[in-house]
Amino acid sequence: MDSFSGRIALVTGGGSGIGRELVRQLADAGCHVALCDLSQDALDGTLDYCADARAAGVRITAHVCDVSREASLEQLRGEVMAQHATDHINLLFNNAGISGGQSFLNDPREQWDRTFEICWGGVYLGCRVFMPLLLKASEGHIINTSSVNGFWACLGPHVEHTAYSAAKFAVKGFTEALLTDMRLNAPHIGVSVVMPGHIGTPIALNTHRMWVGEPEEMSGDAVAGTRERWARMDANAAAMTDDMVRSMVRASVEQFRDGAPTTAAQAATTILEGVQRNEWRILVGEDAVALDAAVRNDPVGAYEREFNSPFSINT
Repeated sequence: MDSFSGRIALVTGGGSGIGRELVRQLADAGCHVALCDLSQDALDGTLDYCADARAAGVRITAHVCDVSREASLEQLRGEVMAQHATDHINLLFNNAGISGGQSFLNDPREQWDRTFEICWGGVYLGCRVFMPLLLKASEGHIINTSSVNGFWACLGPHVEHTAYSAAKFAVKGFTEALLTDMRLNAPHIGVSVVMPGHIGTPIALNTHRMWVGEPEEMSGDAVAGTRERWARMDANAAAMTDDMVRSMVRASVEQFRDGAPTTAAQAATTILEGVQRNEWRILVGEDAVALDAAVRNDPVGAYEREFNSPFSINT
């Protein structure tokens, strides 16, 4: 797709992080965009962020939608068709995601299931619901966001990461399978799987808010569970007071957002450049490239304590 100008894109999870930056950069390129998110406040923030493009005549519409629910996506499809006066879209960015359900054994099943439903179900249902609109386009592209945890189901030897990793592996496999499916049955539709490394987004903070609340408002049980997990990595953590744990949680989620080697804007640029080059496999960030090479070099050893990864949480 040589140009995004005049095209119509749908971006899920467009209220923050990479999704927000995708919306802005697409709009700046003259692409009309429909974005969705669970939070109206987040949607309003993206609309404000794209004020210049909107003033220039680019059509940007915002929609509250739960991508894990087919009925919600079907409603979104109707809204997009009506508000953009279209029977097609050109670009589908299945980008929405959360974390949670780290331990299959110890975390609540509802947390595990919800994480999987959004991270995998949102991609699957997004493709199901919007495929008719892609098929009607003269040229289309599906962009599904997986993760480095779509080829490395781990955050190091001391941290469980089951729901998110399972979902992202599913996204990667599904998208790779779509390559052949589209080439045989809809050759005008390109396909890309995106695998970001550590990107400066609020996903850690948003996830914490969803499951636990603000760090300062953590319950005694939540604090105790966090302290126990940290003590696996450093025995001194067992002596931390409740207030110390809450303070450290706040610092860690903000550090994830602010200390990442790749910004959300840089990630969006990498993704859009990859789409324009029709790359089916888009690694985002030098850390993602390094981890991909390391896992390919030693797939068996990738889950051993000695494995050297920029994502391992070892201390």
